[in-house]
Amino acid sequence: MKIAIGSDHAGFDLKQALAKHLEEQGHQIQDVGAPNSEPSDYPLYAEKVAKAVAGREADRGILVCGNGIGMSIVANKVPGVRAALVFTEKMARDTREHNDSNVLSLAGRDLPLETNLKLADIWLKTPFSNLDRHSRRVGEIKAMEKTYFKS
Repeated sequence: MKIAIGSDHAGFDLKQALAKHLEEQGHQIQDVGAPNSEPSDYPLYAEKVAKAVAGREADRGILVCGNGIGMSIVANKVPGVRAALVFTEKMARDTREHNDSNVLSLAGRDLPLETNLKLADIWLKTPFSNLDRHSRRVGEIKAMEKTYFKS
C-alpha cells in the first residue's frame, strides 16, 4: 500500500519511527515532511497528505502532530478525505469499518510510540465493512462535500 505520511515538529520522531515500521511491512511511504524537528506549521503537511490521498497519489495517509487534533482538522478540509484522530484500538477499527476513513491522525506526544504503531497497524489492516448503513452514511458525507466544497 502507498501511504503518504506527514508531521509537524511535534510529531517528527513518531513519523520517522512509523515510516520505518511501515516500510519493514512492505508499504511504500511518501514522506511529505516535516524534514526535521525544527518548529514548523502543521497545516502545510496535513494539506500535502490530504491532497495526496484525495488525488489518489496515495492509498491512505497518516498524520502526526503533538495531539493529532490540528492535523485532523486540516485534512478534513480537503474534499474526499475522511480523517480520523484515534486513541484506542477500537477507534482505529471503527473508523475504518464504519467511516471508511482514508487518513489517520496520531498524537505524537500524548501516546507512547508502541501504542501509536499498533493503532496504525490496526487501521491499515481493517477493511471498510460495506454494510448498507455504513455505505449509506459515507455516501451522505460525500454528498455534503459536494454541497459545501463547491470550487
